[in-house]
Amino acid sequence: MRCWPTYDTIWRWHFYAGLFCIPFVLWLSLTGSIYAFRPQIERFIDRPYAHLNVIHPATAAAQAEAAVREVPGSELLRYELPLTPDQAAQVIVGKGGTETRVYVHPQTLQILKTVVEDDRLMRTIFRLHGELLIGNTGSYIVELAASWTIVMIVSGLFLWWPRGGGLGGIVYPRLRSGGRRFWRDIHGVTGFWVSFFALFLLLSGLPWAVSWGGYFKAVRTVVEGGSVKQDWSTGTPVSEHAGHGGMAMAHPVISYAALDRMVATVGPLALAPPVLISPPAGAGQPWAAKSDAADRPLRIDLTLDPETGAILSRKDFAQRRLIDRIMGYGIAVHEGQLFGIANQLVNVATAGGLILLSVSSVILWWRRRPENTLGAPPARGRKGLAMGFFGVLLALGILLPLFGISMLVVVGMERLVLRRIPGLGGGWE
Repeated sequence: MRCWPTYDTIWRWHFYAGLFCIPFVLWLSLTGSIYAFRPQIERFIDRPYAHLNVIHPATAAAQAEAAVREVPGSELLRYELPLTPDQAAQVIVGKGGTETRVYVHPQTLQILKTVVEDDRLMRTIFRLHGELLIGNTGSYIVELAASWTIVMIVSGLFLWWPRGGGLGGIVYPRLRSGGRRFWRDIHGVTGFWVSFFALFLLLSGLPWAVSWGGYFKAVRTVVEGGSVKQDWSTGTPVSEHAGHGGMAMAHPVISYAALDRMVATVGPLALAPPVLISPPAGAGQPWAAKSDAADRPLRIDLTLDPETGAILSRKDFAQRRLIDRIMGYGIAVHEGQLFGIANQLVNVATAGGLILLSVSSVILWWRRRPENTLGAPPARGRKGLAMGFFGVLLALGILLPLFGISMLVVVGMERLVLRRIPGLGGGWE
């Protein structure tokens, strides 16, 4: 009994994984590259409201009241602490399940701009990247694509693994070779250099997926023996808009004058921006403030006394559970925010490498496939079960349940359908 499958078998898995994944790899690479620069893009969009003529700013309470008046029937959800005194106040209000960001002139209280939170450009890019703009269905599709991209990369490394010869075509491409060898070198060498970073981005993106994220949260609930509150959303659940993070819960009628006390307490702390202050979620409960920094290890959560504004509790990133800290670091890297512009550039370079991998693979396939066939690597008969490979696939199926289900479907199609269709059965030179 063999431990690992034959080269031809791995090649066939690599081909079918790529056939499914390549359109999504291109899409996720492009949208992910845009989203990596979210802070810069949002600052560019907000530049008309960053330097206003302000001499005597109004109180935060007055700014919040102006924002609530702009959307009749709404309530205050979050007040974003301005970075400078001449910056427009950004106040998020909620009405009927819809969150609206209102830009308020800090002195005149003139409404400068209103935008529904889900309609903001970077929020749309986020949904394009993670949900294809079709909600949880899109999240399932993206998770499947990410899972099979992992298979594609790992199998590609197996095919790349040096089997004698020099470093040409392994570590660096032979650019003067021309023709098929040129594109094969571009494909293999690019895969070698970007594989580690690509795998990290794929794995660190899974917490957002509705299937894997929900599965992970359910496992944590069992292991930790209680309700689990995670610092990231999975898919588009209704609960995403609950509590201080949103507005599904109706806040009690409060005096906005208390907001000034909260600002007086939080402002001097110099928390990493954006800093959000939220009213109580229920009668007798404290106000809340938090740093919602994209660099998640900088995040801090506070609760504040509604009467005095004094800090009742503070929770720094270092006080969170180990698994939350690990996920926080991973998500920060995934979003390109952990180590500044260098993180963004590494992510974009990785995305560019994945695009080059995809394009070169299509060129190789198109040049090598026989006419009137799909050109899949041939199935050369059954040679017994490869137990080591089976164990790896079983582990992946347990860690990634949606992938495991899809893998069973693919194996069934391979055994019962694909091998019986001559046009799909091979023809590689």
